[in-house]
Amino acid sequence: MNAIHPASEASPDLADLLQKVRHIGKTIALPAATSVDREARFPQEAIDALRQERLLSLYIPPAYGGEGYSFTDLVAIAQVLGQYCAATAMIWAMHQIQVACLVHHGQSSPFFQNYLHEIAERQLLLASITSEVGVGGDIRNSIAAVEHDGAICRLTKKATTVSYGAYADGYLVTARRSPEAAAGDQVFVLLRRQDTLMEQTSNWNTFGMRGTCSPGFNVSATLSPEQILDTPFAEIAPQTMVPFSHLLWSACWQGIATDAMARARKFMQGKARQLRTTSLPGDNHLVQASSDLQLMRSTNEAVVLEYTAFLSNPQYLAESASNLGFVIRLNNVKVLASQLVVQVVQQALYICGMAGYSEESPFSVARHLRDAYSAALMISNDRLMTTNAALLLVHKEEA
Repeated sequence: MNAIHPASEASPDLADLLQKVRHIGKTIALPAATSVDREARFPQEAIDALRQERLLSLYIPPAYGGEGYSFTDLVAIAQVLGQYCAATAMIWAMHQIQVACLVHHGQSSPFFQNYLHEIAERQLLLASITSEVGVGGDIRNSIAAVEHDGAICRLTKKATTVSYGAYADGYLVTARRSPEAAAGDQVFVLLRRQDTLMEQTSNWNTFGMRGTCSPGFNVSATLSPEQILDTPFAEIAPQTMVPFSHLLWSACWQGIATDAMARARKFMQGKARQLRTTSLPGDNHLVQASSDLQLMRSTNEAVVLEYTAFLSNPQYLAESASNLGFVIRLNNVKVLASQLVVQVVQQALYICGMAGYSEESPFSVARHLRDAYSAALMISNDRLMTTNAALLLVHKEEA
């Protein structure tokens, strides 16, 4: 585990940064969100704005030209972005997950040191390629393998989905260490866009999260051995990829729920003024939505703080992140957040009625609800609950 920049406290200028994020959200991401959703198109204007403000290199340490913000800062930004355009928030969050894998596990390599510099200088957008035809959604097993031929390596992989794959500048790809390696003996490989052939194999015409543009691709590339991270993926996943994924995703979903709640409250306030009353039909839905949102926030915050404490002591991260109690709590956060975001948006729909159901109303939560339903599918809740059920049989909670 490489040294990580201090991550125990929010950066002093976070408030200023969040103001920039809100400005991008209000003036660029939100106005484009309807067309992004309707056309299932990449939110190019919002990502360009994030690039311009150097928001793609926030987690990269200053030694490599980045801004050195902490994990808790990333969580706060994801929550804000999620209030304006969930697709933009999710793309930004998934990029940060890949950056974190390089920051945490690549700093001992001159190649990855230089690549971190390049990400910061050029504001490169990174994507992951962990899905694969034939493994049933299990990212901890691979069919594709790195083929070594002296100073050249080759990799071919059939991916079921690659989020914003056509728009990324680089990819972190899971694969077996060699053709002879077991399915679980995986490495994490960086592929540069210019060295990678991406053959699209499916379309992305989905119920929600349409702007993430995540069709399947057949991927093939040549690379040098230095583009393979030394740390096995079996260590990268529990220490970095899974915690960052569950917690940043949950922050995005919290953003969706926050905006839906705000629309419902504004609708109720307008009704109350119109009728000159403080008691309205639907009050109970507003209270339930507020309660669910509070539960989401507190649950997310507790595990974010726990993981942040692990990051502040990187020499113990491997042991801490593999603690069964933490794994259970981390999985619970993802499952609970993915359920609560749907519940909050549904309550907002009940409050706003047809105004919430309409695609053209200022109180519409139609896009919010469609996006919210994707949450349970991103690392399937059923898979996580099956894992937790097995862990609970052997883990003894401390009193």
